[in-house]
Amino acid sequence: MTTPDPVVVITGASSGIGRATAQEYARRGARLVLASRNEDSLETVADECRALGAEVRVIPADVSQQPDMHALAVGAVAEFGRIDVWVGNAGVFAYGSFEQLSEAVFRQVIETNLMGQVHGARAVLPFFRMQGSGTLVLVGSLYSRVSSPMVSPYVASKFGALGFAESLRAELRGSGIRLRVVLPATIDTPIYQNAANVTGRHVHPLPPASSPKRVARAIVRAPGRRRPVVFVGRVQTWTLLPHRVSPGLYDAATALAKDKIELREPGAEMTVGTVFEPPPTAGGVNGGWRSVGARMGLVAGVTAIVAGLVALGRLASRTGQR
Repeated sequence: MTTPDPVVVITGASSGIGRATAQEYARRGARLVLASRNEDSLETVADECRALGAEVRVIPADVSQQPDMHALAVGAVAEFGRIDVWVGNAGVFAYGSFEQLSEAVFRQVIETNLMGQVHGARAVLPFFRMQGSGTLVLVGSLYSRVSSPMVSPYVASKFGALGFAESLRAELRGSGIRLRVVLPATIDTPIYQNAANVTGRHVHPLPPASSPKRVARAIVRAPGRRRPVVFVGRVQTWTLLPHRVSPGLYDAATALAKDKIELREPGAEMTVGTVFEPPPTAGGVNGGWRSVGARMGLVAGVTAIVAGLVALGRLASRTGQR
């Protein structure tokens, strides 16, 4: 943090990374404005943050709705007089082939994950301009840089959000306004349980899953760092080079990982998850994906796939140096 008691707005604050980020900021003395679609869930998180000593305002809001984002920014300034950091974190997930997923689900993932960031930036930038300062922190994904089958709306939304952020960052040069992007890999949050899923298979995110607290610390530190883009989760970031230099082999490896690890277990019911409506109760910070039992059964398969991708990356690197 760059000031001792910053005013921080966090979207998607009711669970996972957003909830962990709210707690991390609360421990550091920030004044918080928490937003998500479910007010009861927000109040649970707000109580946790107040117990840590933070002043907290709760504003229910749907990031896919521009009027909600405008009201969120206005409400934050009305409560605390300014906004120092805006954390655009809200997101939804959907599993299924492009042809399986309905247009409505595909569109809503884009509206939430991409247009939600656009709406948030449009809402807060006028206040940052008036202040002459402020930091916009956008939470993307490793899927902002690499692709994967069976999650096309999520990948499209995250690629788009990163492109938007990079373009906007250039426009903000010299304004006193900073833009930072945090790109987590697999994180142990409830987003996978809450995902839309039309595959007929149970979801098991590709391990290893990092702690949401690790992402939260990266988000809190981002405003004070010079690097505009920060990755969280080193193992999966090894896929960046193979994705770029050998897309055919990368596609084969990720398809294998999706089939043998992420979607290996049949028998799941079709669901739209929380794409359109929030969960009825507050979600936790963690999703339970880091348990020893969940990991041990996957070690052999993950090791083989990751080793193949790493070897491919090293080969590509040596080839590029010749």
